[in-house]
Amino acid sequence: MAKIKDLTKEIVSALEVYTTAVSEQIEKEKIDVATEAVKELKQKSPKDTGEYAKGWKRSKVGTAQVVHNATGYSLTHLLEKGHAKRGGGRVPPKIHIAPVEENAIEEFEKRVEKVIKG
Repeated sequence: MAKIKDLTKEIVSALEVYTTAVSEQIEKEKIDVATEAVKELKQKSPKDTGEYAKGWKRSKVGTAQVVHNATGYSLTHLLEKGHAKRGGGRVPPKIHIAPVEENAIEEFEKRVEKVIKG
């Protein structure tokens, strides 16, 4: 049992242990959600030759997990938003990134809430 004068130290120590455990679990959840987003994007991406769909990767940038297309990075905006044709007219958008992004954000929020609540 702690003495009154040591109570502050005990509380700080307990909070440090809790914070470390929560931080480690949130980092794991970040990686898991990003990995799931990559799998989902590979499935839902347009497949002409299949190279674009296979190009989705997960990278760590600072403390963030970033999902990007390593092979068709210049195509992502054109496919997602549509674009003008050379001879006039427009190519319709093939929306495949936005729904996956929304799902990943919702899933990550749920997981973080679950980790914090214990």
